[in-house]
Amino acid sequence: MKIAMLSTGEEVLHGDIVDTNAAWLSSLFYQHGFGLTKRSTVGDKLSSLIEEFLMLSFNNDVVIVNGGLGPTTDDMSATAAARAADCKLVLFREWLEHLEAMYARRGIPMPDSNLKQAMLPEIADIVDNPIGTACGFKMLINDAIFYFTPGVPSEFKLMAETQILPDLKKHFPEVESSFCSRIYTFGLSESGISDTLDQMKLPQGYELGYRSYLPFIEVKLFGPSNQVEQRVKLMQIIHKHLETNTVSVDMPMVDYVGQLLADKRLTLSVSEKSSAGHLTYWLNGNENIAKQFGHGWVLSGQHATILDENDPLAATFAFAGATREKCGTDLALVTGNIDDSVFSVALSTEAGEWGALYKLSRKYQRDDLVKVISAVALDLLRRYLERKPMSARYAFLEKVKEMHIPNSAL
Repeated sequence: MKIAMLSTGEEVLHGDIVDTNAAWLSSLFYQHGFGLTKRSTVGDKLSSLIEEFLMLSFNNDVVIVNGGLGPTTDDMSATAAARAADCKLVLFREWLEHLEAMYARRGIPMPDSNLKQAMLPEIADIVDNPIGTACGFKMLINDAIFYFTPGVPSEFKLMAETQILPDLKKHFPEVESSFCSRIYTFGLSESGISDTLDQMKLPQGYELGYRSYLPFIEVKLFGPSNQVEQRVKLMQIIHKHLETNTVSVDMPMVDYVGQLLADKRLTLSVSEKSSAGHLTYWLNGNENIAKQFGHGWVLSGQHATILDENDPLAATFAFAGATREKCGTDLALVTGNIDDSVFSVALSTEAGEWGALYKLSRKYQRDDLVKVISAVALDLLRRYLERKPMSARYAFLEKVKEMHIPNSAL
């Protein structure tokens, strides 16, 4: 079974907007066994749309078309669909009445341009849009089933979930849903992970995938959703190979840390230098962490330094202890100065303090640099919350110095 998605519009083609609809639909359909085999984009040109519709109809069983159903002259999906299917555009009075009633409820007359949205290919069936003016529609072009949808994300997602997906399941009842389990790693290389895991012989119906995005590499196991025990066993094997650098399973690292903080009812304060506020922003994006969050400081500029040129790690430890004391929290996480590609992180707790100096193995753009440093700091906190060994090894960082001060020595 081959399923394609076509995104339309000059703004999508030329990158004025990011095509989040396509990524969302790919994920939704895959989970239900309807994985896409092709995604493409075309601009608002009638001849290009007709050509693309015909090509997709010859090579796919199902095509989802997104966009081009608005009231303006550059919205041409309905016209192109009629041309491709060699049929007429006709007025669908039921949708016209729906539009007129919608505008009547608003107390304003319907603009003449909206009449265009009720003009559909004569062989089409309406796919209802309960929250917008552009109805979707379904039709055959050659032997392929086409679903036409509006580009507005809220309208598109509602139609895909409540109408298109159920209709596909009715047409193709033999399709089994799939599931994707994820292991999030930090501090490994994609090639190193691949060399380790590619030796695994997976059962039929299972496959591995990788997603690399700074600072994480995500390992994905795809398989049938109804084989829970088999999938758990395979995940345990994969996890065993990657355990030293696994930061979370089936949820992003920051969400996992938030869950740990909430479960343990521990409060957290943060002070930053080298991570430039990214760590605080990242942490507060999680609802659980935000509830457990105390105060936070971001030190910036030449005058806001952590002073101790002879022992920068000791200075960061002092900074962590002072942060926890001043904020009155259970934990304090800090990032210290960065000098000649060497940065420090430290964690202060009631049980003691931990920290390390790391040297970057390569140059990073500033946005990437703060992500890496923030992830190192968060991994230090995760290890403490999980009661895992606090000493970490990262493929792209050289550990310059490491230190632990027990509570008895503070």
